[in-house]
Amino acid sequence: MKLLVFHIGPDRYGLPLRQIRRVLPLMELKRVPLAPRAVAGLMNLHGQPVPVIDLARLAGYDASAGHFDTRIVLADYPLPGGAVRALGLLAERVLGVQEINPGDLSDPGVRAAPFLGQVSGRAPEGSTGTGMVQLVLLERLLPAEVRDALFPEVAA
Repeated sequence: MKLLVFHIGPDRYGLPLRQIRRVLPLMELKRVPLAPRAVAGLMNLHGQPVPVIDLARLAGYDASAGHFDTRIVLADYPLPGGAVRALGLLAERVLGVQEINPGDLSDPGVRAAPFLGQVSGRAPEGSTGTGMVQLVLLERLLPAEVRDALFPEVAA
């Protein structure tokens, strides 16, 4: 399984490539007053506003820093009922695409963050990094109140 591997805080996480439209450089975002804390802002994608979530804030860390390898991952976010919307994910220290053997994935045993899935204890093939990589479950990423604020048509 091919993953885009990045950091949330000090740890490595992966998102399956099949859920990613593209990876964009960090860009200026329009702030959204009174938005939930995890909302970094709106990006302009070919004239269309796309909400961007700061993965670090969503996970309880300080806001993502603008490092040279901080990116906006444009993903296909599945809404309840089957619709799909574009969602930007602000991710620090994007390491690139790496292969994980599905047989190396196991249950983490801890269920603190609902958007985190299985974990691989092996370094991905071709990786120079060490340590575990945990899957981000895009369909569980947003708490209902954040999802409803970003996609009000679902809340209606």
